[in-house]
Amino acid sequence: MDIRPVLEYISNHESRWITELCDYARIPSVSAQSQHGPDLRRAARWIADRCAQLGLETTLHETAGQPIVVGKTRNPDPNKPTFLVYGHYDVQPPEPFDLWVSPPFEPRVEGRNVFARGICDNKGQHLAHLNALEAWIHSGLPLPVNLIFLIEGEEEVGSTSLYHFLPEHAQELRCDAVVISDNGIPSLEFPALTYALRGITALEIRVDGPSRDLHSGLFGGSLENPAMALCQLLAAMRDGNGRITVPGFYDEVRDLTPYERTQMARIPFSEEAYRALLGVSQLYGESGFTAEERRTSRPTFEINGLTSGYQGEGSKTIVPAWAKAKITIRLVPDQKPEVISRRVVEYLQRLCPPTVRLTVAPGHGGEPYLVSPEGSHAQAALRALAAGFGHEAIIMREGGSIPIVSAFKRSLGAETLLLGMSLPDDNPHSPNEKFSLDAYRGGTRMAAHLWAELAAISR
Repeated sequence: MDIRPVLEYISNHESRWITELCDYARIPSVSAQSQHGPDLRRAARWIADRCAQLGLETTLHETAGQPIVVGKTRNPDPNKPTFLVYGHYDVQPPEPFDLWVSPPFEPRVEGRNVFARGICDNKGQHLAHLNALEAWIHSGLPLPVNLIFLIEGEEEVGSTSLYHFLPEHAQELRCDAVVISDNGIPSLEFPALTYALRGITALEIRVDGPSRDLHSGLFGGSLENPAMALCQLLAAMRDGNGRITVPGFYDEVRDLTPYERTQMARIPFSEEAYRALLGVSQLYGESGFTAEERRTSRPTFEINGLTSGYQGEGSKTIVPAWAKAKITIRLVPDQKPEVISRRVVEYLQRLCPPTVRLTVAPGHGGEPYLVSPEGSHAQAALRALAAGFGHEAIIMREGGSIPIVSAFKRSLGAETLLLGMSLPDDNPHSPNEKFSLDAYRGGTRMAAHLWAELAAISR
């Protein structure tokens, strides 16, 4: 399909869309801080009004938390496929303020970047999709698909209301696939489809010994030190080659295909620059895999925190009564959080000495996600990315987790296309968050091409 009129409209309206993006980013819609309740409602109303201006049938759904905005194509054509675009209007807290070059809710345009809290995570990314819809509407060409926009206000605090909303409104939200732009790409020259995400399961391990802290001179050496016992337990979780020793830990892990490894090798990566970014002199990880493969496509066992004994200034000679560790385990496709958690707990119980008492409390969890990168939807998305950004697109895995993706799969039976626009230096969740205006433009063009490409394969 020739969509040149759509692309011409995009070129002619970029400056106005930058102004609108800044207006949206001025709203301090911080979901983690209760004093911003009115601001969250203001952001919900702002994006609802934007949907309504484009002729979408728009509803602002009240929830026990923040409102959920749904904008749908009026009188959808049953002969056209339907796609759902997800985003969130809530943002992370901006603190610490003193590290911002300019106030976080006063957008600052500098060159081809705009700085503000929430500008890339996620206001700019879902606004690009609405801009593309506007371009289609005013191009004179018929939109080849039906669209549903679902924008929530609790993503940064766990999406509690959305998890209840999805099964209750599954019929209303039924679609052929979900599109999410809430992630990143390696660079403007390497637009990417993220086809896999790692899952997660969390545990808190506690080892108890004596009934109270004891004098290490009077009692040390006559009983087990819980901190030492815990350290030994944790050390036993990994061997010298960086592999997790839990029996069955890798049973469901599938090898990367040759296509996946070839694509992963195309991602620009400098080990020297990566070490410098991390502030380490040498990288470490599971033998036989590159750093990129380890951080995106292999499971991990990470100690997030260790607590035991005296932590104050100076020395206190004790045998501590207890020791605790917070653990998260990153999972790859086909691994189940509950299965891996059970295997880890059973292994810890087997290794724990009888001289201490072991307690393991489960924490949050989320399943990994995988969509076939060689499927028709994924290939259509890659063509749209290449057309939008002007460079051949790649596929990539992300090491983090987006639990809502699995919720869409469960409630709607729909796969998700993760089409990010954020760059590695955009600082989401950090001071001086920014969004590249070139990525904003490329993402808008990508979104415009996407509907034509997806409609073509549906036909």
